[in-house]
Amino acid sequence: MKKTNIFIPYEFNRCPEDEMCERSRKFYKTMKTRRSVRAFSTEPVPDEVIENAIRTAGTAPSGANKQPWVFCVIKDPALKRKIRAAAEKEERLNYERRFTEEWLDDLEQFGTNFVKEYIEHAPVLIVIFKENYRLDNGEKKKNYYVNESVGIATGFLIAALHCAGIATLTHTPNPMKFLNTLLDRPANEVPVVLIPAGYPSDDCKVPDISRKSLDTIMKIY
Repeated sequence: MKKTNIFIPYEFNRCPEDEMCERSRKFYKTMKTRRSVRAFSTEPVPDEVIENAIRTAGTAPSGANKQPWVFCVIKDPALKRKIRAAAEKEERLNYERRFTEEWLDDLEQFGTNFVKEYIEHAPVLIVIFKENYRLDNGEKKKNYYVNESVGIATGFLIAALHCAGIATLTHTPNPMKFLNTLLDRPANEVPVVLIPAGYPSDDCKVPDISRKSLDTIMKIY
């Protein structure tokens, strides 16, 4: 039976042009300070901030509004230790066998290696799973544009955390199937990214990098 479409009025608050520009400047100024952090304080962060950031991520657009994502929040120290051990096992293989010389050369500027102590130090880990398909009473149902949808939601999450004063890192140990096992997630979910979140440590340093200029990344037609 065909579903009946239900539409409601969209309450859009349009603001004056000068205010729009000011808002966009402020947001850019805030986001410009975002950096990937690999040295975290163990100081806890407010639960509400994490919850609100995930609520924000959940507002992201998705294919056919299927919202094919699950955000797993890990604070338990013992579980974080297990995740670190499993991640480092895969990362050691990456650095010693899997990565090409070109890849290793590109990573050299960041001073990274297979040791991932930030997984334990950060007070919160957020593992984002993509839902490749849904299970409705045991029956497989399609999701659409899953990678694109989850990618957008991840961006929303990182922006929300940064704007709230929480530093993050996008960590992608590969393969990541161990996260399904440790977090007891079903086979239709695939881990996409592991995000440590918290305050930077007092001695935190980040690489001196630059970002591409506007005329490089924007083309007007």
